[in-house]
Amino acid sequence: MDVLFTGGRLFGTDASFLLVRGEHIAALGGDEVRERAAPGTELVDLRGRLLLPGFQDAHVHAVLGGLELGLCDLSGTTDVGEYLRRIRDYADTRPDAGWITGGGWSMESFAGGVPGKALLDGIAGGRPVFLMNRDHHAGWVNSRALELAGITAGTPDPADGRIDRDAHGEPVGCLQEGAMALVAGLVPEVTPGERLAGLLRAQELLHSLGVTAWQDAMLCGANGYPDHSDAYLAAAADGSLLSRVEGALWWNRDRGAEQIETLLQQRDTFSVGNLRSRSVKFMLDGVAENFTAAMTAPYRDRCGHPTGNSGLSFVDPAALAEYVTAVDALGFQAHFHALGDRAVREALDAVAAARKANGMRDTRPHLAHLQVVHPDDVRRFAALGATANIQAYWATHEPQMDELTIPFLEPSLAGWQYPFGDLARAGARLAAGSDWPVTTADPLLGVHTAVNRAHPGSGEPPFLAGQALGISPALTAYTKGSAFVNHRDDSGELRPGHRADLVVLDRDLLAGPAEAIAEARVDLTYVGGSLVYSSRDA
Repeated sequence: MDVLFTGGRLFGTDASFLLVRGEHIAALGGDEVRERAAPGTELVDLRGRLLLPGFQDAHVHAVLGGLELGLCDLSGTTDVGEYLRRIRDYADTRPDAGWITGGGWSMESFAGGVPGKALLDGIAGGRPVFLMNRDHHAGWVNSRALELAGITAGTPDPADGRIDRDAHGEPVGCLQEGAMALVAGLVPEVTPGERLAGLLRAQELLHSLGVTAWQDAMLCGANGYPDHSDAYLAAAADGSLLSRVEGALWWNRDRGAEQIETLLQQRDTFSVGNLRSRSVKFMLDGVAENFTAAMTAPYRDRCGHPTGNSGLSFVDPAALAEYVTAVDALGFQAHFHALGDRAVREALDAVAAARKANGMRDTRPHLAHLQVVHPDDVRRFAALGATANIQAYWATHEPQMDELTIPFLEPSLAGWQYPFGDLARAGARLAAGSDWPVTTADPLLGVHTAVNRAHPGSGEPPFLAGQALGISPALTAYTKGSAFVNHRDDSGELRPGHRADLVVLDRDLLAGPAEAIAEARVDLTYVGGSLVYSSRDA
C-alpha cells in the first residue's frame, strides 16, 4: 500500500507531500505528488509534526545492550545503595545462576571511580560476581571471582590493563581494560538463543527511538570482549533482522597482519540479508576516567602535578599504519575507537598512510568518541576524508566529567574536549552514534546535548559552549552523516528513490526552543516502508 505524508515539515526539503511506494520514496513535492497517489493510499497527517529520514547509529553495541536489559541492570542510577538492592534482588531471584553478571554502574558513584569487592561479598551468596561499568572499560568483581581467576597481590598487570589495588598491593575488586579478561574468560558462555533474543530486544528498543539502521561496533569480539556475530547471522538469515546493519569486525590487538585473512572470510560469512560486514574496528586506547585514554600530555595527580602516565596505545602506531593501509587496500572501512588526542592523531596518521599508499578510496574511515582532539588535527579530518563519529551525549558537565576527568587532564587538553563545532567549521563530515549501552541509545538526547552542551534539566552551564552544533547540523549527523559511514547511500535524506526509512516526531523540533529538544518523542518509525513502531499518541 502507498503511504502519503503531508501536513508538516519534511526535513531538509520545502516539499508539502512525500509519497512512499513499496520500500522506497516514490515522490516528493507539491500537489502533483498527491495526484500520483493510487486509490487506497494511506494518508498520514503530520499535524505540524516533523518527518525525518530514519536515525542511524554509527557506533552501537546492540546485542550487548539487549543482553544487559535481561541481566543485572545497574543503569539509570548512581546510588550505591540502589546498585546493591538490584544485585541482591537479581541474586535472590536466580538461585541457580552460577554467576551474577550484568553491568551499568557509574564511576562517579565511587571514590576515585573504583568500587570494592567488600560491597559485593555479602550479597551474592558465595557466588562470583562480574559487573561491567557503563562504559565497559572496567569490571567490578567480588572476592570469589578474584579467587577463581587466581588474582592475588602477586598477579602482574596485563600490558593493556590494570588491577586496582590497595596500599598493600591487594586487589580491591575492580579490573580496568584488558585486566577484565582475567575474569571475563571464566564467566559462563551466553547461549546463542540468549544472544539472538538480546539482538531482537535491542532492535525493538532502537525502532522505538527512531533508529532504522546502525553499525555494530563489535561484531566479532576478542581481547576479553564477547563475540555476538552468531546472533546477527541468525537474524539476518531468518529475516528477523528488519534493519540494515553494518558489522565492524574486531581487530585483535594481540595479533598482527596474519589475521587479515580471517577478516576477509568474516566479511563474506557475515554479509547475509540485511547484514554487511565491511568495517574493521581498531580499538586504540581506553577512557580518560581510568587514565588509559592516550593523551599527548601526562595525566595529573590529585594535587595537580604531572604524572608519568599519558595513557595506553593498544596498537603500536607504526604497526597500525601498516594494518590500516592493508585493510584499506582490500576495501575495508577502518573504524577507530580514539578517545585521547594522541589516539586521534595515531588514527589520522594511519589513515594518511593508507591514503598515500592506496589513494583516496571510497572506504569511509571514521573515528569514534573524539573526547580530546588536538587543534592541529581538526583540519586533517576533511583533508583525509575521515568522518568524525561523535557521541554527543558525553559533551556535558556531569560528575564523571567534573570530578574524574577535568581535574586530571593537562588544562589545555581539558579545553579541547568534544570539539564538534570546530570540526564542523573545518569541513569535517560528522556522523553520530550512541555507544549504547555505555549511555542512552536515544538520538534525541544526543541531539539535545550536541545543541545545548548540557543534559536536559541538569541546571549545569553549557560545557565548552563554543563547540555546540545547530539543530539541523546535529540532526544531519544522526541521519545523512551516519548513513554515509554505514555505506547506505540510498538513505539518510528525504529523496525520491531512497529507502523509506522514516521517523515522525511528536513535534517540529525546528520550530521550538533548543532547550526543549529532549522533550520530543518518536511517534512513528518506518523501515523500508513498513511501520515498525507506533506510539500510543501517534
